[in-house]
Amino acid sequence: MKMNRKTFLRGVGGSAVLAAVASGRLLARDPANEAAEVALPENDDPAFWSLVAGQYRITPGLRYFNTGGLGPAPLPVRRAVHVVMEDLQDRVETGHGRLAEVRPVVAAFLGAAVEEVAFMRNATEGNGIIAAGLDLQAGDEVIMESHAHPGGSFPWLALAQRKGIKVRVFEPDAATPEELLARIEAVASPRTRVVQVSHVTAPTGILMPVAELTKLCRARGWWFHVDGAQTLGMFPFSLPELGPDSYAGSGHKWLGAPHETGVLYVRRERLAEVAPPLVGAYSGDLPGGLPGELELNQTSLKFEYGTRNAAIIVGVGAAIAWQNTVGREYLAHRGFGLAERLRRGLGRLPDVEVISPRHPALRAPMVTIRTPRIAHGALFGRLLGEHKMRCRPVTEQGLNAVRVSTHLFNSPADVDALLEALGEILRTT
Repeated sequence: MKMNRKTFLRGVGGSAVLAAVASGRLLARDPANEAAEVALPENDDPAFWSLVAGQYRITPGLRYFNTGGLGPAPLPVRRAVHVVMEDLQDRVETGHGRLAEVRPVVAAFLGAAVEEVAFMRNATEGNGIIAAGLDLQAGDEVIMESHAHPGGSFPWLALAQRKGIKVRVFEPDAATPEELLARIEAVASPRTRVVQVSHVTAPTGILMPVAELTKLCRARGWWFHVDGAQTLGMFPFSLPELGPDSYAGSGHKWLGAPHETGVLYVRRERLAEVAPPLVGAYSGDLPGGLPGELELNQTSLKFEYGTRNAAIIVGVGAAIAWQNTVGREYLAHRGFGLAERLRRGLGRLPDVEVISPRHPALRAPMVTIRTPRIAHGALFGRLLGEHKMRCRPVTEQGLNAVRVSTHLFNSPADVDALLEALGEILRTT
């Protein structure tokens, strides 16, 4: 099925796209070429985006601005999972062969090789595998930003307790990408072995200069890991071009995949340096039988083990097919554009501080705000209780703010309504 903007509009209206995703036919396309079939529009097409938004069954009346916490799955994904789940239950089969079908789809989405990709339950699991799998000794140092999510920081902090490694942090709220690199170098030492950053930080949406950080880490001989919980499905990128040694992503946020899905990427040249901390069936082979020698897979498959829920992994492939059908550049254009619309509107409100980055290269479709007029918890509560707008309170590092995420199912009307609600709350506080 060849897709372009017109066939998308016709297909969604007639459910042809939904049927194709559910049946698996869209998974057979080359996802890397899909977005190139149409050029970005000069102006947003409201009819197009209305049809896109219509594929998200969000509670009527709720304006959802928390994709950075949990993203809704569109109907094509939900239906694909349901179809496969029912089929496997009917046939009493595991469906492990479906993983092999989806793996190249995920690899192409990331620009990676198939052997570099493993299916995870979330980014936390991928981060934990890297932390536990690298050969670090007491006194070795790991650098991360002070805004690291618990899913990124806790694996290293546990390793510090167990093995005596040292965790150093830098403040990520820099004015420029160059300043960010300088802050990392400032906390480094001869014992630095690993640098981990969030591709986009959860509290304030700082887009890290990953390609530049790769160059720095390679020059210093440091392992470079990226916690990509926020960026899988937020905007298009190629991991080989960005160059980190490893990357962990979550499916349940911007990608719109089912809950408890994620991916781990380890650069082919460095796979042997990460020992799987937990292994089981499918992690390798035992050619001679017990009590023989275990031969681990020489690919990222060594990080997978045991019976898996094949239906939700098919859901990851369906989510990728959906984003490729919409157009990855289109959805990034939409999310970033709505965030900029919000920024401009916030500039017209009194006593509102935007603590997300000012520098364009550091911005993501996440805008975090606070005001001295009302406590962040109360602001979050009023937006949700009085205006049915779900944002996210930000308590990390004493920021005491509220975060807004904008994605492809949001609209300019949603942003304008949020600005109006904020104005009303400020006037009545």
